[in-house]
Amino acid sequence: MQHGIDQVLAKHSMIPVVTVNSKEETDIVMNRLLEQNIHVAEITLRTEYALTAIAHVKKNYPTIDVGVGTVISIGQVAPLVDLGVDFIVSPGATMDLITHLKDGTIPFIPGAVTPSEIMSGLEMGLTTFKFFPANLFGGIDALKAYGQVFPAVKFCPTGGINGTTHSDYLALSNVISVGGSWMLK
Repeated sequence: MQHGIDQVLAKHSMIPVVTVNSKEETDIVMNRLLEQNIHVAEITLRTEYALTAIAHVKKNYPTIDVGVGTVISIGQVAPLVDLGVDFIVSPGATMDLITHLKDGTIPFIPGAVTPSEIMSGLEMGLTTFKFFPANLFGGIDALKAYGQVFPAVKFCPTGGINGTTHSDYLALSNVISVGGSWMLK
């Protein structure tokens, strides 16, 4: 089902990565995004409030595509299915997690930063990856090199990308979208 992630990312060149701790904070962030005509958010599973926030956004902000980030285990997936999230983002990938997500109905993007990780993903039929943290793994130069080695692969880099550099990433032919939190500051 990974093919669905390309459609999600193609609709949203910038994916805000959001970590929230309360309903009030969630409403502030979602309204700030809507004011900027941004209709997507990757809500991270880094707080105890995350699942409640996801349910709140799905119910109260129907024009926002809700992605969930920091998915690192199979056990985290079932509640996301129940909440009807629009896509799943993982900072990395294990064979078990990829197999589980491929068998599901939610579009997903696993993380990959090394040639071996990309090649393993390709062997499993994946062609779109999160490149995280981009700033620590070579950023634009690494993605340019990967464009030569892996011409069929698309990336959504996140980590260290900001309002100044995001357009440089988006100018690369193998970058389908970028993630970050600069638009929330």
